[in-house]
Amino acid sequence: MRRAEVYRFGLTNFRVVNAFLENAEGKLWIPRRTAEKKLIPLGLDTSMGGHVKSGETYEEAFARELQEELGLELMNVNWNEIGYLSPHMDGVTAFMKVYRIEMDSTPPYNRHDFIEAFWLTPKEIRKKLNEGDCGKDDLSRLLDRFYGD
Repeated sequence: MRRAEVYRFGLTNFRVVNAFLENAEGKLWIPRRTAEKKLIPLGLDTSMGGHVKSGETYEEAFARELQEELGLELMNVNWNEIGYLSPHMDGVTAFMKVYRIEMDSTPPYNRHDFIEAFWLTPKEIRKKLNEGDCGKDDLSRLLDRFYGD
């Protein structure tokens, strides 16, 4: 089934990876999606995210998406898995693994994916969303789960 059909029918039987870049001050690197994106154009996003392809492990997808979206190689960053979530248990849109990457500099991100980005505290991200800035559906859920109040 194609990705567009999965979203159109509201299915949750697919896997994704998401990651947050976090600096020494506890700020997260949060990009804004391009206007050309089919899902949440111009919305705020996790630092990195993408679908796990058929036959691919979560970790392989993490490494691939990290390179495609942020221009980073997995072996060159300090990272750890911070959680696994399920649509049935956690109310997220897909089965997902979430990662944290320690980084104090802005990555050489893909300009076809993102138009701008911000280093923000979780509280500042929530404020932007509460004041009407759109964001990916799971962004608030992930902030609540991994970065508390």
